[in-house]
Amino acid sequence: MVHEHGFLAGRGRLAPPGAATRQRLTVRLPSWVSLAITVVVLLIGWQVLVVVRDYPPFILPAPTLVLQRLAVELAGETLPRHAQVTLSAALGGFGMALVLSLALGYLLAHARSFDRVLTPLLAASQAVPVVAIAPLIILWVGIGIESRVLVAALVTFFPILSATIVAIRGVPRELVEMAHISGASRMQMLRHVELPLALPGIFGGAKAGLALATTGAVVGEFVGGRDGLGALINIARGLFDTPLMFVALTVLASITLLFYLTALLVERLLIHWE
Repeated sequence: MVHEHGFLAGRGRLAPPGAATRQRLTVRLPSWVSLAITVVVLLIGWQVLVVVRDYPPFILPAPTLVLQRLAVELAGETLPRHAQVTLSAALGGFGMALVLSLALGYLLAHARSFDRVLTPLLAASQAVPVVAIAPLIILWVGIGIESRVLVAALVTFFPILSATIVAIRGVPRELVEMAHISGASRMQMLRHVELPLALPGIFGGAKAGLALATTGAVVGEFVGGRDGLGALINIARGLFDTPLMFVALTVLASITLLFYLTALLVERLLIHWE
């Protein structure tokens, strides 16, 4: 006779002893809980490292010191002002790159001859570091927020463009032909067939672009900005104020995480059918 807990009901085969118990004990935590646990573990490890190695604050400040400094800076006007500048530059660059890359990506996805000429040039342009281009952009445009928006757009443009081309070309050919046979116009094809099916791939590029937008904005601030989180990091580095540098980095990471979560929410709202 087969033991009761060793038989999978309805399947007619044996299960290892204790399999049912392990299945009951397997609990899948929500993603935000896993993220919170990971952050707490990293902070505890950071604190232990500082205490054990007895690092001075100008080498590696303890997380408790960084959090205290963060609270002080948030209560003032300097940190919110710098964060707002970086946020505006990143969003402006992302918006510009999104519009241009979607339009050009749609064109390249359908015009293969145009794609063969332009895509290699765009890919080759990615070999030039944005840090090398940023001084020229600041020289031509100025040290205002416009130059940082342009740097952020340059960094963000190619990932969204590549994702758009791949996503549109990945639309099943039989659906496109069926729409053509049904008499769909170019706009109807885009609205009802290509765009809905390409959205998951486009959002993949958009989420990557949002993370890179903050990087581009900070690079522009590093090179020639007088405000923004990049400029604040430069100021803190000159003053050997390492806790302030960690505060700026923490705010920068928080902005990037906020961008990603917002894009994820919009994606779930628009692609709920997937």
